[in-house]
Amino acid sequence: MTQPTLRFVNCLDATGLHRMAYWEWAGPSADAPVLVCAHGLSRQGRDFDALASAMSERYRVICPDVVGRGRSDWLRQPAGYQLPSYISDMVALLARLDVEQVDWVGTSMGGLIGLSLAALPRPEGGVSPIRRLVLNDVGPAVRFDALQRIGSYLGKVQRFASLDEGAAYLRTISAGFGPHTDEEWMALSAPLFLEEDGGGCKLRYDPAIALPFSAVTPELAAAGEALLWAAYDGLRCPTLLIRGADSDLLSAETARAMTQRGPNARLVELPGVGHAPTLVHGDQISIVRDFLSS
Repeated sequence: MTQPTLRFVNCLDATGLHRMAYWEWAGPSADAPVLVCAHGLSRQGRDFDALASAMSERYRVICPDVVGRGRSDWLRQPAGYQLPSYISDMVALLARLDVEQVDWVGTSMGGLIGLSLAALPRPEGGVSPIRRLVLNDVGPAVRFDALQRIGSYLGKVQRFASLDEGAAYLRTISAGFGPHTDEEWMALSAPLFLEEDGGGCKLRYDPAIALPFSAVTPELAAAGEALLWAAYDGLRCPTLLIRGADSDLLSAETARAMTQRGPNARLVELPGVGHAPTLVHGDQISIVRDFLSS
């Protein structure tokens, strides 16, 4: 498998500038279309290595580390770890890439970023920055009990004696990802850890990303859901919705509703998988490739 190049873009926040890292997989030509792959809440851009490698046959593939994760800077004000800041950073990224439109694959939080970006109001005659949108196990309505499950481990500072120990821990909180070989799981896990002087490792994200997340109440979640449905209903780009059939975050009812309103998403459900499909396996990669090529 070829390896991506690590690059950075400066982004603006309430206190000044921060750098957002992104991993770039060169496409077949300088003018190849761009595919952006955006990760979930506590993950990072290297989650998409398998998908990006496959899609780089056609695309220039960009996999950002959302601020506070991976190789990106940590925010000085944790209140910035919310969708509006992430969307602003992605606007800066698209400007850096010098492209008018991209295709977008977003897992969980990354899907909400893409949905929100695609729904932004545009000048008269302007085009959406998102040409085609893949939402991986996420929609406007998110089950609150799934948020509580994620909140039970998000932001806890943990150190591990070895990478193997850290990967084993991640496996205990990621059962919804579905079955993976040990080799596949280590490939997904290794980029998430930072080795420490003197041995051992820790997760490579700012624990403070949990602070705004933990402040979400059922009432705030309901208000956010209404805004996201309004954004979804305004989408005009072709949209694919991938749902883990056992997902505790995206209900079957919400998924069906998404096929009947807004962009009338095409729905594919994956048996034996919960939240969220990793898009590592060939059959999952083919689903994405076929939709983006259609």
